[in-house]
Order: sequence, then C-alpha cells, then structure tokens
Amino acid sequence: MTVRVQLIGGPTALIEVGGVRILTDPTFDPPGEHPSGPRVLVKTTGPAVTAEDVGPVDVVLLSHDQHPDNLDTLGREVVRSAPLTVTTEAASGRLDGAVRGLGPWTHLTVPRPDGSELRVHAVPAQHGPDGMEASSGPVVGFVLAGDGLPTIYVSGDNASLRVVEEVAENLGPVDLALLFAGAARTARLDAYLTLTADKAARAAALLGEAPVIPLHSEGWAHFTQGQDDVRDAFAAHGLSDRLRLLRPGESVTLDLEGSTR
Repeated sequence: MTVRVQLIGGPTALIEVGGVRILTDPTFDPPGEHPSGPRVLVKTTGPAVTAEDVGPVDVVLLSHDQHPDNLDTLGREVVRSAPLTVTTEAASGRLDGAVRGLGPWTHLTVPRPDGSELRVHAVPAQHGPDGMEASSGPVVGFVLAGDGLPTIYVSGDNASLRVVEEVAENLGPVDLALLFAGAARTARLDAYLTLTADKAARAAALLGEAPVIPLHSEGWAHFTQGQDDVRDAFAAHGLSDRLRLLRPGESVTLDLEGSTR
C-alpha cells in the first residue's frame, strides 16, 4: 500500500492513503503575531503550499483548536468547508462546519472509494508535562487504520513518552508515525509542551520499525528545536534509517505493509 505525505508547514501535512486525502492541523496564515490567551505566538514562516493548492480533502484531523499554531484564521476556513473534521469533544462545540468530537480510544469510520472504510481512532495526547492538562486544554492524537491499509499514528501536540507507549500497546503495530517534535516552549511555562528531538527518537524506538516523519518542528518562534536537532537525535540513537525528514513543500511516497486487522 502506497502512502504519500507532504509537509505543508508547521503541524500541517497532507496524507494520502487508500484513496482518502487527510489534512492535519491546518495552518495557512502568513508570518506574523498570533495572540493566544495572555501571550503572543510568532509565526516566522508561512506555508509552503496554499490551501487552494492543496485542493479538496476528505478529512481534517485537528489535534486541538485553542492554540493558533495548530489552527489559525485561514485554517478555520478550511475546517468550515471540509466535509469532515475530527477533533476533541471540546473543540467540536466551538467550531463551525462538519465537526465531530471524539474522546480518547473512540473512533469513527470514513468511506473509501472502493467501498471499504478508513477508521479514525482518537488517542491521548499530553500537551506538556504531567499536570498541565487544565492549563493547556484537551488535545487528541490520531491513529488511522483499516483492512489492507497501513496503520498511521499522528501524535498531535504530545510531550509524553508514556502516551506513545500506550498508543503502541493498544493500536499497534504502527507502520508510519508523524510526530510533532519542535520542543515547543513559552516564557510563561518552564517546560516543553511537545516532544523534544531526543524524545522523538525515543518515541520512534517505542514504535518498533515504523518510519517517522517529524511535523511541527519549524515555522514558529516558540519552537526551541528544529529539524536539524531531530536529525542529530535520531543519529545519536542509531535510528537515522527510520527518519524521513521533509522540508516544507516536500513530499515522500512510502510503500508500506497493509494490515489485516
């Protein structure tokens, strides 16, 4: 089974699998300042591809709506027009459009062109260290699966290796992982809010032999590590052969095993 992934920029990627086009955390605004509660997040680079150039998608996977580096103004327009957006239960009540909220370990199905189904599982994501849930708000990750399809993990904004291990134990083996890995950090919080480069490499080890595509590791000033750090960390852990590092606008096509589960 062929899977194509294109990095649009930041957390936004286009996944094409089994005849279904899936967009993660849509962020299409140009560079600039984005208020987020008491702080301002600064976007340093715009998307490599516009929403118009991406074209129609079948599903949007939105890890959360409360932070503009995961859903910005133009991203909200994408959600409003998409045939289906899957996100947290809290976000589903705040967004316009065909939005479905899922709690962790629940799923819905999306029809494929051949008459079969793609299952979209919601899985936990921890946006920061233990105890941060109340201030960060709910966040969700996703696992895509289906008969004859590879199993794809999209982490969302997650900083916890325990969460990655739970996903692998409950819905693995994973055939491809898209890990949000920019070591996000803000002045107000003395903690990493997403995976560091080292934790991304350790997460890859927990996920077995799956190739890893890092997302959300460039484009914003509050990211403290970038793609070069991810490359160095995977090399230090002897996992360079697992890493598929994309620059914004680049894509990769992978031939992966289809599942019989």
